[in-house]
Amino acid sequence: MYAYLKGTLEEITEDNIVVEVGNIGYNVKVSTTTADLLPPLGNEVKIYTYTLVREDTFSLYGFLTRDDLEIFKKLITVNGIGPKGGLAILSVMSADALRFAIMAGDAKSIAKAPGIGSKTAERVILDLRDKVSLEDTLKGLGEPVSAAGAAAVGGNLDNAMKKEAIEALVALGYSASDATAAVKKVEVTEETTVESLLKTALKFMF
Repeated sequence: MYAYLKGTLEEITEDNIVVEVGNIGYNVKVSTTTADLLPPLGNEVKIYTYTLVREDTFSLYGFLTRDDLEIFKKLITVNGIGPKGGLAILSVMSADALRFAIMAGDAKSIAKAPGIGSKTAERVILDLRDKVSLEDTLKGLGEPVSAAGAAAVGGNLDNAMKKEAIEALVALGYSASDATAAVKKVEVTEETTVESLLKTALKFMF
């Protein structure tokens, strides 16, 4: 119903904010991560929203980026993951980290979210594995470190594919040393792609 709200941030609690738009205050449920990233009260904010309409409720769920909104919409398609569970997962990991956890089969990281057990985390991986991609994850990355810089951390990596994988991991927040060590453990064959290389490297990092 609402694509986004743009107005004045009037209130912030642990899981809810109030955004005033045209003299109307909208309650918007948010993850703790989103709450932590918001500007001080009185500032203008733009919140991308998901509208939940049921017989007994009308709720708005808010996100600072379209990327977070899209991964949330995928999460709530998983049986056992409602909007509350979706926000819980996005409170302990970013959208990018969640995609990598899904691709790497890392249920343990997903299960760190409050109220999300290991079986539910495994269901998230099973249901969403074919709905997330490395391409989606890399779309929103900032400028990565140079290949030369990444290679210098872990020795002379002549393989361009490995350099690219290290750059991607570093840009996602992993340290250059950890990224290099993980990538160096992966055996590259003629069939190896950057995506498969990243998936395998991630298994060494969890």
